[in-house]
Amino acid sequence: MLPSTSIICSSVLPFPTIYWGSQVVAASQVQFDLAEHFEKLSYRNRYYIATAHGLQCLSIPLVNGRNQRAAMGSIQISYAENWQQQHWRTIYSAYNRSPFFEYYKGTLQSLYEQHFEKLVDFNLASIHWLKKQLELNFEEQFLTSYIPNPLGVHQDLRKLSIKEQLGRKNPSYYQVFETNNGFLSNLSLLDVLFNEGRHALKYLEQLNKDSSS
Repeated sequence: MLPSTSIICSSVLPFPTIYWGSQVVAASQVQFDLAEHFEKLSYRNRYYIATAHGLQCLSIPLVNGRNQRAAMGSIQISYAENWQQQHWRTIYSAYNRSPFFEYYKGTLQSLYEQHFEKLVDFNLASIHWLKKQLELNFEEQFLTSYIPNPLGVHQDLRKLSIKEQLGRKNPSYYQVFETNNGFLSNLSLLDVLFNEGRHALKYLEQLNKDSSS
């Protein structure tokens, strides 16, 4: 495990990206922003995985839609459609043949069987699930008022761009559908976890070292 030295500020994201994981793996503390405004077409209600048909976006539907400008802590999830069943079926179809999916699927499926009123509730549950599986040790703090430049923060991850993140080139690892799609870089942490298992932590640590050198 890398020494934990940095403080990071982050949006509350569902199953964040591999890049996000490579940054928090060495963090002593992550400050989650509950006060920032929701931004449409951002990672705040979506995550990306690799399927047999290529890149797949899994989006969480919201009460009042995606065009609202409200604080993240107040955004509510819409259950007009059974999005949890859809997400789980897509994940199962995409990763059922991956080396380590069998090991993680039980506790992950239970996450999709719970009712979460607010977006941050589901997002935090997904982060806590990943944190446990990857054995990450950062402390958590929650910002309840928006601070553009929080004191003591070494890195601000609140402005992660989907286009920029999906264009980031990471070292490859085994992916089930790589022969179909080529290697898809910087997906949700779910992808590297299901394909690499416990080696996923070492992968994230190496990415952190590479980005720091």
